[in-house]
Amino acid sequence: MKLNHIDKGADFDFGRTSADYAKFRDIYPASMYEKLRQFGIGHQGQCILDLGSGTAILPLNMAKYGADFVAADISENQIALGRQLAADRGIDNIEFRVCPAEDTGFADNSFDAVTAVQCFPYFDAEKAADEIRRALKPRGLFCKIIMDWKPLEDPIIAEMEALVKRYNPAWSGCGFDKFRYSYPDWAEGRFDIETIHSYDAVLEFTRDMWLGRIKSCRGIGASLPQEKVTEFEREYRSILAQYTEPLRLKHQIHIEIYRSTKQ
Repeated sequence: MKLNHIDKGADFDFGRTSADYAKFRDIYPASMYEKLRQFGIGHQGQCILDLGSGTAILPLNMAKYGADFVAADISENQIALGRQLAADRGIDNIEFRVCPAEDTGFADNSFDAVTAVQCFPYFDAEKAADEIRRALKPRGLFCKIIMDWKPLEDPIIAEMEALVKRYNPAWSGCGFDKFRYSYPDWAEGRFDIETIHSYDAVLEFTRDMWLGRIKSCRGIGASLPQEKVTEFEREYRSILAQYTEPLRLKHQIHIEIYRSTKQ
C-alpha cells in the first residue's frame, strides 16, 4: 500500500507483520470494549462489520457478548491469522472476508453497526463512508476508534519514537498530541454524531510485548527490509533492558460513533 499522506508516500504492508500482529497487537484495554457496549456496539443479536480488521482483534474480544461479526481486511495474511485465532479459541460467530473497505461486496442494509479500529486513515474516506452507509441498516451505527501512545508525556515512548525515526525517517506515525475533534467532511450528509468520547489509559507491557508491538508497527515491520527489522530489534532490546517490568505506558483512546442518516 502507498498513500501520499502517510510516511511521505512510502510503501507499507501490514501483511508482512501478521505473525507479530497476531501475537502482540491485542492490546486494547477491557475498558474500551465495555465503553463500546455502553454506546450500543456489540450486543446480542447485532450483526457487525469490522473493517480494516487485521487479525480480528475487536471481533475476537467482543464475540463473547453475542453479536455476529464479519472481520474484513484487504490483507489475506491478516485475515488468515485472524481465522486461525478464532478457530484456536473455539469462536464460531465471526465470518472472515478479504476485501477493501471501499468495496466490501455485502448487500445493502446488511449490518446493525460497522467498526473501524486504528485503520480509517488508510481508507479513501469519502468512498469508505459511502460504502459504510450503504452496508448499514437504516439509522445504523458507525464506530471509529483510534488509540495512540503519548510521547509528549511518556519518556519511554518518546525514546522509542526517536529510535524508529532513525531507522525510518519517513515514518509519520509519531508525535501524537491530545485529541482535538472536529466534524469530518466525510460524515457530512451521511452520518449524525451519536457519541464522541476520549479518555486516557495506562497500558502494561512486558519488555518483549512492547518490543513486539513496535516491531509490528508501520514504521518497522510493515515497511523495512528484514535485515533492518532484525537490527532494530537487537538495538531496541538492549535499550529496553534498562527498564523494570511491567512497562506502564501512557495512551489515549478516542471513540467516535455516528448514526447513519439513511431512513
